[in-house]
Amino acid sequence: MEDKLTIFIRRLKKLNIDIELVGNYPWIYIDTINRKKVVEIYRGDHGFTIAFSPIRKDQEIEFTNIREIFKLIRKYK
Repeated sequence: MEDKLTIFIRRLKKLNIDIELVGNYPWIYIDTINRKKVVEIYRGDHGFTIAFSPIRKDQEIEFTNIREIFKLIRKYK
């Protein structure tokens, strides 16, 4: 079974939007959008936080704010 983040990335690729992510547990940051370096800081100290990794096995990845994520994607697209 694929997690939410993998499905999200695959769906963006179908729209010709390529994102690269980096992690600093539990934060997951958007590093680039269509090869453009993301410089905004959101809900973290080192970049734009797209999601948080689960801390326990019974948890799933939790997106920060999907509306803010798409605002950022539109800006860099």
